[in-house]
Amino acid sequence: MFTIGDFARHGRVSVRMLRHYDATGLLRPAHVDPASGYRHYTAGQLARLNRIIALKDLGFTLQQVRDIVDEKVGPEELRGMLRLRRAELETAMAAAAARLVQVEARLRAIESEGHMPTNDVAIKSVPAVRVAELTATAASFQPEDIGPVIGPLYDELFRRLNAAGIRPTGPGIAYYEDAAEGGGRITVHAAVQVSAPLQVSAPLQVSAPLQNGIPLHEGIPLQDGTPLHDGTFRILDLPSLDEAATIVHRGSMDTVLPTVQALARWIDANAYESTGYPREINLECPENRDDWVTELQTPVTRS
Repeated sequence: MFTIGDFARHGRVSVRMLRHYDATGLLRPAHVDPASGYRHYTAGQLARLNRIIALKDLGFTLQQVRDIVDEKVGPEELRGMLRLRRAELETAMAAAAARLVQVEARLRAIESEGHMPTNDVAIKSVPAVRVAELTATAASFQPEDIGPVIGPLYDELFRRLNAAGIRPTGPGIAYYEDAAEGGGRITVHAAVQVSAPLQVSAPLQVSAPLQNGIPLHEGIPLQDGTPLHDGTFRILDLPSLDEAATIVHRGSMDTVLPTVQALARWIDANAYESTGYPREINLECPENRDDWVTELQTPVTRS
């Protein structure tokens, strides 16, 4: 038999943890000296300890761990629990990777502070253009809220255009405005240039549940499988911009922040004021998002 200290070393755990597992009944000592109260364990108990640690690292509660190691959970139920936990971990990993991208973008924005773009920014007028669009509501203008909304919107937009036999005749154009319901929410417009008659179709009427106060619709799944609120499908003439400060961003839109802020600094330094959210013109969208080319068009006026 092993003393509690020896067993802790062999199991690569702390003595305090073994005492806690004893107190909760998860891993009782094989023998407790009645006189001294010293705990002793057998080598065979390492197998149970390994299972406890592995299940705990997977995120199961101690009660769930106890049920599993005591075989109170059947094989099929255990497989279901493990599949669910795997999906939760994959979602968490994807969210962490997305946060890392945004942290890197913030770092690049910080590193570029004080470096004013010169030839990169151009002031120009933007003509009106006919587009087909779908709209949805994002919780905020933060990248982590916009990205999961606009991607599925474009997927659904192109599906509908294909079903209607309408071919895009120009680039995709994403634009934004404050949502009518307020609260920092943003109306996201996923549009693409077309040559077709003007058209407005009413949004589908469904009894939609809410997610974070935002209505959901069954038709457009988000990247995590959650349904997305479906707004009105329209073919409309996007108004012209008399003056727009423009800059070209090269790379994924997940890394657009330094470009956005460089444009903002130029606008401020050159006595302009922005009068709305920038439009995003998708000039090149190859499969590799790092090779995307996007023009940002911020409406401006002289300050």
